[in-house]
Amino acid sequence: MCNTRPVLKTGALFSDVTEEYRIPAEPQPGDTVKLRLRTGRYNVDTAYLYVNNQEYEMYRVANNTLFDYYEASVEVAEEKLYYYFKVVSGKNVCFYNQIGAAKELNPFYNFQIMPGFQTPEWAKGAVMYQIFTDRFCNGDKSNDVLNDEYSYIGEHVCQVDDWNRYPAQMDVRNFYGGDLKGVWDKLDYLQDLGVEVIYFNPLFVSPSNHKYDIQDYDYIDPHFGVIVSDEGKLLSEGDQCNTHASRYMDRVTNKKNLEASNEFFAKLVEEIHKRGMKVIIDGVFNHCGSFNKWLDREHIYSTSPEQYASGAYESFNSPYHTFFKFYSNQWPDNNSYDGWWGNDTLPKLNYEEADTLEQYILGIGKKWVSEPYCVDGWRLDVAADLGNSREYNHQFWKKFRKAVKEANPEAVILAENYGDSYDWLQGDEWDTIMNYDAFMEPVTWFLTGMQKHSDEFRQDMLGNAGNFFGAMHHNMSRMGGQAVAISMNELSNHDHSRFLTRTNHRVGRTASVGAEAANEGVNKAVFMEAVIIQMTWPGAPTIYYGDEAGVCGWTDPDNRRTYPWGSEDQELIAFHKAAIAMHKSQEVLKTGSYKPLVGEYNLIAYGRFNQKDAVVVIVNNSEDERRVRVPVWELGITDKDEMEQIFVTFDGGFGEEQLWYTVNGGWLDIGLRKTSAVVLKRVKW
Repeated sequence: MCNTRPVLKTGALFSDVTEEYRIPAEPQPGDTVKLRLRTGRYNVDTAYLYVNNQEYEMYRVANNTLFDYYEASVEVAEEKLYYYFKVVSGKNVCFYNQIGAAKELNPFYNFQIMPGFQTPEWAKGAVMYQIFTDRFCNGDKSNDVLNDEYSYIGEHVCQVDDWNRYPAQMDVRNFYGGDLKGVWDKLDYLQDLGVEVIYFNPLFVSPSNHKYDIQDYDYIDPHFGVIVSDEGKLLSEGDQCNTHASRYMDRVTNKKNLEASNEFFAKLVEEIHKRGMKVIIDGVFNHCGSFNKWLDREHIYSTSPEQYASGAYESFNSPYHTFFKFYSNQWPDNNSYDGWWGNDTLPKLNYEEADTLEQYILGIGKKWVSEPYCVDGWRLDVAADLGNSREYNHQFWKKFRKAVKEANPEAVILAENYGDSYDWLQGDEWDTIMNYDAFMEPVTWFLTGMQKHSDEFRQDMLGNAGNFFGAMHHNMSRMGGQAVAISMNELSNHDHSRFLTRTNHRVGRTASVGAEAANEGVNKAVFMEAVIIQMTWPGAPTIYYGDEAGVCGWTDPDNRRTYPWGSEDQELIAFHKAAIAMHKSQEVLKTGSYKPLVGEYNLIAYGRFNQKDAVVVIVNNSEDERRVRVPVWELGITDKDEMEQIFVTFDGGFGEEQLWYTVNGGWLDIGLRKTSAVVLKRVKW
């Protein structure tokens, strides 16, 4: 019996791509990289590292009372490396890769080293705040879009005079007046909230309130910026011809307004930077808008007193002719151009046949991250759709990354994409993504049972911990640890229903049930659970403006309600401030390793940890009190260690009062209130 080896402790096996297990964490070509694997103390006979199927024996280089640490070194060249680990304990063989420990290896989830792939340090765990500018704050009444200023999609635009009015079902041409001066006026609020990065939905000249139909990539829209020249007339009743919209024409084509707006934006970014915050702007490069100066379907630019080249809609001889794909030769006013998903207001850009277009957009990518604007990164709209082939798409983003990083090496490139983003996250295209698959969707399904548009409720998904961890781990592995650490982790945004509305378990949209129904039957306790996950999960927690103030809403456009200045939910704001402060005070929540610990019906527990620190998060999403035993030893917490509660949410509020727990045999035994979340930290002696 003295020679009997203990059972292999798979819970002790661990490695990831943080700086404690991959040294350096983001290697350059020519580096020697140390790769580490954690095992149970005296629990394995041998450990091996396999790099591109070449075997390296690993050697024990460190230990403590719970674990041994094995290490092997590899030389990194230019090529990507794939690796995994194997341990042998008696007759037991176990493999370890991104998905964890397994008896059989699935190479689909092997670790990767992409030499030269570096992500901005400032983005790791950064607290971001998304602003849909028209609905945040009106700081300058003089730049408001006016009633009848121009026509868009067959009707005149509308100036909404009631800030608190819900968005209409057809909302695209309604303007509430939010602008960049309003953002400047609220910087104290954002700073006090704890925001570290502001992400703006599109700011460039555009005829819609959402501005994903860009008219001019070179300039900030004066309706968001500064109008110094304001001459001309509004449209008469029934007149849909925008060549008569001379007031609008002066506002958006007059270089005085355009240059003043750019100058104001540069000053705003400078002020944000002075406060220690960063700025990300939205890049819509797959398509533009039908008002765009390159197409000029509305004849705005050809009619403008300013000198602009003719648009491709107007003339075959336009210098922008190849920027768009036309299906007929009927000029002038050729309406046969290709629209994104068939939308004629969103003409798709034809990169493959227009090298000039490609160079122009690469120049735009550089322009806004450079002096005098110095923004800190791009969020890329529908980035996987750009181009007419997958091959070109990848070619373009490689060029875009090179251009942007040469101009500003610390700029982040963050893409919108649904589904597997693996092919774009190989170190030479995007840095990371808006994290739908490895955050918003699993959190939403687990806590609410709702689809992210509030279009479906599934009882089988509500409280399903297996689905939660399965979806998270699969999609996190496909992203890779570097992308995960800076991913945009949102609960709500401009494209989906507000998370607080999803807690009512009701399927609906404004058209089917009315806007007021989005406010009914919501559960703030479940919402607070979600925020705690958001503030403790790997990645950059990103608040959609107004979520912290209790704003509800169905999917767009209802999710684009105005920020409720003067009628905020002050309890939720206080909660967000405290949760953000907790996140920022614990470095391990920004850069530490992650490990799942418990998954039961309506209950999950996980840890964030490094050699110096450990935090445990437990979420009880059920309507009953629960008791659970959590194997905190897997985080390096030893017998008789003390753990301190640093944050708790419950039905009725939240608290930061200290409670102390003693770990027995490496397990934490704890009782939980219904619909609650608790965050505990290992006490240092």
